[in-house]
Amino acid sequence: MKTLLCFLTCGTLLMAACNNQPAKDKTAAAGQTAASGNTAEAGKASDLTFEEKVHNFGDITQGEKVEYSFKFTNTGTSPLVIEDAISSCGCTVPEWPKQPIKPGESGFMKVIFDSHGKSGYTEKEISIKTNRDGGYQVGPKIQCNIITK
Repeated sequence: MKTLLCFLTCGTLLMAACNNQPAKDKTAAAGQTAASGNTAEAGKASDLTFEEKVHNFGDITQGEKVEYSFKFTNTGTSPLVIEDAISSCGCTVPEWPKQPIKPGESGFMKVIFDSHGKSGYTEKEISIKTNRDGGYQVGPKIQCNIITK
């Protein structure tokens, strides 16, 4: 029994040690890209441009659901597909167009926030993954002050 426990412990430690890879620093990589003058890479993040980056609902009542549609434009040179959009919390749900957005065309990303069980000042951010690069980019934010009943 002790031998089995020893093997399981060693195996767990070995797996944890092998999986401990440092994360890439996206900020540093973006700075290096911009500094190197590679405009094709630096321009990828600007293909999806929001008219408004932050929307403040002001004071809302606890339990209330609010929504806002952020207008965006494809400022790139080829069709843009939003593959995924996630929020920093399950209480915030983004909805986006599934069809490609042609260069110069606009679309809307609807964000629905459910304040049930929340109170005080709240800020939620949406992260967006497109067909332009492999990672998520920072999208719009919603803010509000939740007043308890």
